[in-house]
Amino acid sequence: MPANHSHCRCCALPIAYAGDELICGQCLKDPPPFSRIVAPWRYRFPVDGMVQRYKYNGQRAYARPLIQDLSTHLTLMLETHPERTPDLLLASPMHPARRRKRGFNQAADIAEHISRQSGIPWSADLVVRNRRTRPQRGLNREERLANLRGIYQVTRIPPASIAIVDDVVTTGATARSLTEVLLEAGAREVQIWALARTPG
Repeated sequence: MPANHSHCRCCALPIAYAGDELICGQCLKDPPPFSRIVAPWRYRFPVDGMVQRYKYNGQRAYARPLIQDLSTHLTLMLETHPERTPDLLLASPMHPARRRKRGFNQAADIAEHISRQSGIPWSADLVVRNRRTRPQRGLNREERLANLRGIYQVTRIPPASIAIVDDVVTTGATARSLTEVLLEAGAREVQIWALARTPG
C-alpha cells in the first residue's frame, strides 16, 4: 500500500524528501486556511482503484480496510497530539441530487466510522451545498476553486475546532472553500482528514 510517509506538513502533498515537517512550495506561496491535512495513503495503485470502486460503484468492501487504517492512524496521532482532537467531525457535504444519484455520501460513511472509533461527534448538515456544480474531476486547481465559489452555507454556529472528513484530497480546493466558510462563521481551527492525497 502506498503510504504517504514523506509529505508537506500543511497540505499532505507527497514530496520526495524524507519526513513530515517540510512545507511544499504551494503552501509557502499561498498558506492554506486549514491547519493540516491528514491523509495516510497516496492516491495511486491500488488505493485509487479501491476508492473508485467504493465511490462510483458502491462497492463498500473496498473502502473498509482504508477507513479502518485511517481510523487507526488518527487514534495514534491524537494519542501523541491530544491538542489536535476536534470538537466535531464534518462530513464533506454533497448536493442532495448527487447523493440520490450515487446512493450515499462516502464522506459521511467515513466520518461515521471515525466517530464510532474515537467518540468524537460528527455532522452531515453543519455545512450544506446550496447549488450543484460540475464534477471536480478533470479540473485544475484554479478551475476547482472557481467551481466551488459561493456554494457552501453554514447552517448554525460551528464549534471552535472541526475536522472535515473526505475520501481524497486532490488540489485542496474543496478543503480551502469549506475551511473559509467555517472560519467566517466562527470556527477557530479546521483540519482535513482523508483517506488519500493525490501526488499533485
